[in-house]
Amino acid sequence: MKFLEKIVDKLEPNFEKGGKYEKWFPLFDGFATFLFTPKHTTKKGVHIRDAVDLKRTMNTVILAMVPCLLFGIWNTGFQHYNALGLTEEFGVFDQILFGALKVIPVVIVSYAVGLGIEFGFCIVKGHPIEEGFLVSGMLIPLIVPADTPLWMVAVATIFSVIFVKEVFGGTGMNILNPALTARAFLFFAYPKQLSGDSAWVNMELPDGYSQKVVIENGEKLTKVVNEIGSVVGQIDARAGATQLSRFNSSIGVMKNKAEELGEAVGAAAQSFDAGMIELSEKFDLWKAFGGIVPGSIGETSVIAVLIGAGFLLHTGVGSLKIMLSGIFGAVFMTIIFNTADLNPYMTVGPLEHLFAGGFMFGLVFMATDPVSAAQTEVGKVIYGFFIGLFCIMIRVFNPAYPEGMMLAILFMNVMAPLIDHYVIQNNIKQRLERLKLNTANH
Repeated sequence: MKFLEKIVDKLEPNFEKGGKYEKWFPLFDGFATFLFTPKHTTKKGVHIRDAVDLKRTMNTVILAMVPCLLFGIWNTGFQHYNALGLTEEFGVFDQILFGALKVIPVVIVSYAVGLGIEFGFCIVKGHPIEEGFLVSGMLIPLIVPADTPLWMVAVATIFSVIFVKEVFGGTGMNILNPALTARAFLFFAYPKQLSGDSAWVNMELPDGYSQKVVIENGEKLTKVVNEIGSVVGQIDARAGATQLSRFNSSIGVMKNKAEELGEAVGAAAQSFDAGMIELSEKFDLWKAFGGIVPGSIGETSVIAVLIGAGFLLHTGVGSLKIMLSGIFGAVFMTIIFNTADLNPYMTVGPLEHLFAGGFMFGLVFMATDPVSAAQTEVGKVIYGFFIGLFCIMIRVFNPAYPEGMMLAILFMNVMAPLIDHYVIQNNIKQRLERLKLNTANH
């Protein structure tokens, strides 16, 4: 690294004020401080000296997401070949290769577009590079399906950087989480491509393979045939159904059964039972915990998320209060629904909710965003609790959108300043009361 540092030091005068490439100093400074600890010193005012700057904090979060990224690459390939019934034909290496070819371009596009816009704003405004997008650039790929068209990723990234960050003044000034806003933009702008069972698993046949429809025991099945005409797999029609969509479909089955039975005696009980039968098609708890299920690239594995959470807590970057209160809020709301027991979805247990969808990923990596989250210690508990509560509420009450974590976090991002305001005002009120009491006693 000494050799590289000498090269950077030699080039630096060309980018400083009065140098040949003075205009491009923000770009040079961004790369230089990414590689090495900045040499900048505080010019005025009270300050704290610390080797951990914003880039180092962002790099810590990125490292915490690496397990999710690596698992997501493998799982993308596994879900693809598993849906086609070809896991015996294509092993782990093929699955990783397929996943890498799908996932890595999404990551590259996210960073290229986002950092390109950041660099452009820095050069035009003449201020140093802001490091906030280092994390957002990784988060955006991890919360979208692997088959999301690259141009959609680019458009969502542009929208996120310009209208969520730069419009509000750049890094540290945004009200909403940029990555989640990009995901919300994609969902509401392109719902067909970002929802439904077909969005989560790539069903394209490998080169040389074809499919044919056969009838077995009166049931129509789609078989996969290799180059020599041998049947080597069978396409699973429900392979793309996520855990949350399987939960949600139980309500649809119950409603359809109720319409079919009308006012018949016992119609309500029979409809409920039909929904419960549909709910039995859900993934088992351990498979959901491990993450070997369809979903967005990096959000399915709770194990990978917990590894990242441990790293964030160990380094002091993540907020334990937000994480634990979010889990408590989700469990609290789930218990209420379990008690009500009005439809099959309300019977889903707390652990199943915690392990399904992007709950844990969102709670660890996005709810704890130090910019858009609550800042006071009491506020963090309130903020996290309501994220968990609203997530489960949205899941159960909104059949059109099975996942509630995105909307819950964005809503609480908006509420976070208000929560902090009332927490601070309450602290001031209590201190004034103590002051009056102490004055009266003396």
